[in-house]
Amino acid sequence: MTDPASPIWDVLRSSWRASAMRTMAELRVADHLADGPLALAELAARCEAHAPSLGRLMRTMASVGLVETVGEDRYGLTESGALLRSDAPFSLRSGVLFNTDPTVAPALEGLTSTVRSGRSWWVENKGVLYDYMSGDPELLALFNDYMTNRAVPMAAGVAERYDFSEVRTLVDVGGGRGHITAAILRANPRMRATLFELEQVLPAARTAFESWGLADRCELVSGDFFSAVPAGADAYLLGSVVHNWDDADALRILGTVRAAVPGHGRVLLVEMVLPDDDEPHFGKDLDIRMMSIFGQGRERSRSEYTMLLEKAGLAMTGVTALPFNASLIEARPV
Repeated sequence: MTDPASPIWDVLRSSWRASAMRTMAELRVADHLADGPLALAELAARCEAHAPSLGRLMRTMASVGLVETVGEDRYGLTESGALLRSDAPFSLRSGVLFNTDPTVAPALEGLTSTVRSGRSWWVENKGVLYDYMSGDPELLALFNDYMTNRAVPMAAGVAERYDFSEVRTLVDVGGGRGHITAAILRANPRMRATLFELEQVLPAARTAFESWGLADRCELVSGDFFSAVPAGADAYLLGSVVHNWDDADALRILGTVRAAVPGHGRVLLVEMVLPDDDEPHFGKDLDIRMMSIFGQGRERSRSEYTMLLEKAGLAMTGVTALPFNASLIEARPV
């Protein structure tokens, strides 16, 4: 029989493993093993670490599949561990360091207060995360690198897995620097796009589109998606936008988009779609993170997205699986 205590210990040990993985990232173990396996003594010298303690860390990291033992006191990288290299394509090192950063940790430490009050302890005591990071350049750089390395493969997934053959004009609502739009434009040469963002975001987006050679195919427009968005496009894309807001504000955003989309158009949401049953899902764990840091932001299940879209005058017409446990939700006007 399964030990009824196992789920409790599994959750507890996950925090210990996360701390070990952060240490592996901070010591740049993956970078030092990039050219091949090393003996523990040599690895410790390169990491400027205490060899016996590093050996205990490596033993644990081997047990979770980030490194492997290739001889007595000798370790090499696995395919998963290689993603912690700082120079790896779509490296997860910055994601590990940001999500385990001691300055962000109090958000989860204040979770009990958040659940009791319904208000994020972090927001109440530290303010909005983006404002906080503006005063911590190193943390902001980690966050931006983490978001970029996550966005690029997800953008490729959107461009590859969804059929844009009938879309000639696209509006990317709150699209940041435009990684998803750029991937879609590359895959659909006849399409033109509009990136709709806050004024302060557009200079970085303009630089990015110029570097990608796509500036002539994407118009940059500033504005507030609570007020209005450019009207008349074939498709409206909202990538990781709706989950940042509570239901009332999410409905306001979707209502603004619904007012702009023509009868033949479609609305595309890139979000995590949680199962409605008790099935495990990455997004259910991420939802705790969202609640602790942002307060009003939340991940939603398929039924919750269906109801939210219906209230905005849209009907869900399809869900396409994407990388990173995300999905593309297609909705049409009703």
